[in-house]
Amino acid sequence: MSAHTTTRPAPAFARLIGLSLALMTLSSAHVTATVAANPVTISVLAGGNDPAKTKFATALATAFMKANPSVTVKVETRPGGTEGDNLIKTRLATRSMNDVFIYNSGSLLQALQPDNQLVDQSGQPWAKRVTPEFRQAAGTARGLYGAPVSSSFYGGIMYNKKVYAKLGLRVPKTWNEFISNNQKVKAAGLTPVLVSYGDTWTSQLLVLADFANVSRQAPDWAAKYTANQAKYVNPPALAGFTHTAEIYSKQLMNKDYASLTFVNALKALATGQAAHYPMLTVVIGNVMQSNPAQVNDIGYFAVPSDSGTPRATVWEADAAYIPKSTTGEKLKAAEAFVAFINSRTGCDIQNSSGTVAGPYSISTCKVPANAPALVKDELKYQASKQTGLALEYVSPIKGPNLEKILIQVGSGISTAQVGAGLYDQDVVQQAQQLGLPGW
Repeated sequence: MSAHTTTRPAPAFARLIGLSLALMTLSSAHVTATVAANPVTISVLAGGNDPAKTKFATALATAFMKANPSVTVKVETRPGGTEGDNLIKTRLATRSMNDVFIYNSGSLLQALQPDNQLVDQSGQPWAKRVTPEFRQAAGTARGLYGAPVSSSFYGGIMYNKKVYAKLGLRVPKTWNEFISNNQKVKAAGLTPVLVSYGDTWTSQLLVLADFANVSRQAPDWAAKYTANQAKYVNPPALAGFTHTAEIYSKQLMNKDYASLTFVNALKALATGQAAHYPMLTVVIGNVMQSNPAQVNDIGYFAVPSDSGTPRATVWEADAAYIPKSTTGEKLKAAEAFVAFINSRTGCDIQNSSGTVAGPYSISTCKVPANAPALVKDELKYQASKQTGLALEYVSPIKGPNLEKILIQVGSGISTAQVGAGLYDQDVVQQAQQLGLPGW
């Protein structure tokens, strides 16, 4: 799964209110200088076709207007997926883009030619507080173009803490330790690893969430991959395919793997019917809705590595951008609006209005004490700097058939080596369409 497509489960994010207390984060002079003195109207394009994102943008606009009576904020919703991507590209190209728009960071941002089409926000006070990973995902060597909206989230293994306690298991660091834990779970009559090919995108997690381990072993792998000099068919990237195949070959998965949906897999994990689920932590919001009493029974650990020093793979937050077509008083109001999203008050409201799925990408925002236990596990990786960005933030290449190929590997139809080779072929056409050198 590419986390920037509509195949990602919709997060339970609703966001932000209140510029009046943003002075806690921004100086009075800065706010006064950036909010329009004369009446001005700006428009905001919310995230993809998701009611929670629309609700967030509307609440944000309402609070901002209350604090700034001279500014009117109109919210518009865009489609999701490719249709939404194309709409944004068209509006930018025709200089008809909304004054602020909320969109993905990472490779989809790079496709917008941000150096040419977006306002550099690196001089804003909030920009000093973003993490290096977010700066990389929402900018280029020439500038920072996006301000974080919501928390980041991680990919890896979600696990049931009560099952671990009952069976006396420890969080594994090596893949062999993970397999050993799974064998003990199986002997106890529980499902070791949940596989949910009823939602095909979930087949990709052991590959996509392993990328931080790949980049730890080969820091230049993404650059070489983009230049057609590194392949999945070779180590270290082959590991994700190998691990997917091993779960099947050792019969460590549920028997209904071909039809199980990710929603039902989460219920099985929450209730202790299963021990592990390779997944993105953003889905913890689904557990809050379906099994709120068990949400803190679920923990997180990074995909174990062969080296025994696993790194957590990070998917960064979406971001708020300002197009270069926004100028004059509208630009001042747009900058104040974006700053408001990252005010301390805004962070407090993010915590109270949605389920935090991971660490924030800006130091202004603090994970609340009542955050799900899984988030606290993620924070340990952030604190020890054992994290790395997902591949989609450092390379534009993502073939369309990865999920289908991995279902074949994870169902014993193809070997890991064959599957990796098929995926290496799958990305060629896209790389050529992007005009990348070396392809």
